[in-house]
Amino acid sequence: MSDENAAQGETPETEIPETETPEVDPVETLMAENAELKDRVLRTHAEMENLRKRTERDVADTRSYAIAGFARDMLTATDALSRALMVIPEDVRETADGSLKSLIDGIELADREMQRLLAKHGVKPIEAAGQKFDPHKHQAMFEVPNPNVPEGTVVQVVQTGFAIGERVLRPAMVGIAKGGAAAAAEGDDAEGVDKNA
Repeated sequence: MSDENAAQGETPETEIPETETPEVDPVETLMAENAELKDRVLRTHAEMENLRKRTERDVADTRSYAIAGFARDMLTATDALSRALMVIPEDVRETADGSLKSLIDGIELADREMQRLLAKHGVKPIEAAGQKFDPHKHQAMFEVPNPNVPEGTVVQVVQTGFAIGERVLRPAMVGIAKGGAAAAAEGDDAEGVDKNA
């Protein structure tokens, strides 16, 4: 019979020896699945919690900084009002009467109201005078020789800077001290050092 199978092109069946498969304990299988599913649930929960926190942070940032562009534009208007008040000499302000007095009072009122509204929406001026120069908040315009204050101290504010929350809308344009007390202290410490080398 095997000759007939060979003649017809069929291969004889070979018997595969049966190997004993170890019985898998269904309890262990279920416990492993349970542990894997528990791990997945915990990871998914952690991811969702992180997503919730990130979304809350993004919403808070959007609320805080949404008006940043508008506030930056409004600073131009407040600067114009401040400059208008600065060009009026003090003696003219005191002696003004009639329509000139009304004009000056109107400009002062508009300037105060603009500052109040900016502050209401979180836009605050950056304190610069007397502070240590901070390149993140200040823009140095010039240096002023002043031996009475430490070097790098802001001694003059050319234009007030503003921030909204932690973000700078416009840096303060400042003049900083050069060659002050800090430079003198460094010079005293370095007296024994040969600077010609």
